[in-house]
Amino acid sequence: MAINDHSIFNNPGEYSLLGFASVVVLLVLSGLAVTGGAGKVLVISWVAFVAMGLGAWLGARATETSPYRLVWGYGLASGAMVTSAAMFLVPQAMGLGAAAGTPRIGGIGIAAGIVAGYGTHTIGHRLTHVETSFDTTTAAITAHALSAGLIIGLVYASMPTLGLLLGLAIVSHKGPAGYAAARRLVRENNSATALLLPAAGVGLTAIPSALVTVPANPAANAIIFGFAAGIFLHVAMDFLPNCEAGSEIDEVCSLEEHSHDLLDELRTHGVGSTVLGAAIVVLAWVAISA
Repeated sequence: MAINDHSIFNNPGEYSLLGFASVVVLLVLSGLAVTGGAGKVLVISWVAFVAMGLGAWLGARATETSPYRLVWGYGLASGAMVTSAAMFLVPQAMGLGAAAGTPRIGGIGIAAGIVAGYGTHTIGHRLTHVETSFDTTTAAITAHALSAGLIIGLVYASMPTLGLLLGLAIVSHKGPAGYAAARRLVRENNSATALLLPAAGVGLTAIPSALVTVPANPAANAIIFGFAAGIFLHVAMDFLPNCEAGSEIDEVCSLEEHSHDLLDELRTHGVGSTVLGAAIVVLAWVAISA
C-alpha cells in the first residue's frame, strides 16, 4: 500500500472514525479531570484541541497558502514557547536540582530533552520516506501531541502551583501546525478530520498523567522539569520560521514571482513575529504577577 492510501488515520473523501473516537475519549477524561482536580491541565488540553481543530478547519478550506500567515503563525508560537520554557521550566529544573544537591541535575534533564527531541524528530522524518499503510504526517503529529501531553501532565502533577500561562504558551503552536497539516492532507486527497486525533492527543495523555501522584523527590522532579524544558525548547526551535531555500515557506513562495525577494522580506517578518511572541508571554506574566 502506498503512502497516504486508505488507513485507520484517514481515508480520501471520508471521515476519520479514529479521530472522532479520540474526541469521545477526551470527553470522558475531561470528566475525570474535573473530579480529580486537574482543572489547569483540562483547560490546556481543550485549548490545544480547539487551536489545532480551528487551524485544521481553516487549512482544509483555504484555496491557497499565504507565506505571511505561515511565518507569523510559526513565529508567534515559537517565540512564546522559547520564552515560556526559559522562564518557567528552566528555573524550576535548576532550583529543584539545587535542592537535590546540584543544579547540574536539572541541566542533565534539559540536555536529555533536547537530544530526545532531536532524535525523535529525525527518526520520524525518516519514516516519511518509508512506504507504510498509514498517513505518516498524521502519525507524526499524533506521536508529538501524545508525548507533549504526557510531559505537560507530569509537570503540572509535580508542581500544581504552576500557572496556566506556561501550558497555554506551550500548546500555542497547535494552531499553525493544524493549518499546515490540513493543507498537506487536502492536497493529497485525504480527510482533515484525521487531525482530530492529534488535536485531542495532548489531553489524552496530559489528563491521566496529571492525576498520577508524583513523589516529592527533588532529583526526579529536576529531571522531569529539565526534560520538559529541553523537549519544548527543541519544538520551539523547530517552529522558528525557516525562510531558507527548500523550506516549507520557500515551497509556498515558489508559487509566486520574485520568490527570492519575498523570502528576504519574510525573514524580517520571521524575526518580528518571534520577538512579538516572546514579548506577549513576558507582558502576560508581568500583568498576572502585578
